[in-house]
Amino acid sequence: MPEKVLEEWEKKGRTHLRGLIGDYDLKEERKRLRELPRIIKSSQIPWKGGPRMFNKMLLQPKGGGIQTVFAHLKDFLPGTESQIHGHQNDAMMYVLQGAGYDVQDGEKIEWQSGDLAIIRGGTVHQHFCTSDVPARVLIFKPKPLFMFANLIYQELVVPANKDPLPGWESYSPED
Repeated sequence: MPEKVLEEWEKKGRTHLRGLIGDYDLKEERKRLRELPRIIKSSQIPWKGGPRMFNKMLLQPKGGGIQTVFAHLKDFLPGTESQIHGHQNDAMMYVLQGAGYDVQDGEKIEWQSGDLAIIRGGTVHQHFCTSDVPARVLIFKPKPLFMFANLIYQELVVPANKDPLPGWESYSPED
């Protein structure tokens, strides 16, 4: 990639894959990786988003460690529906709290606390929270690995509603 194009690309601020820069020294890379933290303190990572859905990015390539898995927490407020979207990679959504359902390729699939919902790659889907409390889910996906292999198709079909929900205007996932 020409240097100027690379500089512009890096200015975007999103790191999907971490590059190895300098000499290709496996011994030094192993040493660096082994010195990284083995515990991720969720309490030290801010929630982002709102007013209906909130995200906490737990594991992503820009952290300098694991390059093959992306993990994040997501809160859906009661009555919330996510965007309609699809991506090539599979995703696993472990439900920590609350209940709801997905519509995957037109099929309704219900989930509740303790369930592991699987979203197959290439599936157009949408998430819905039906419980009286926010649904909190932990999502794992091999998105960075797929991006490395240039399997980058991801489609936003219909964006999520961004209007605040009456009665939940001051909600914070930290509460």
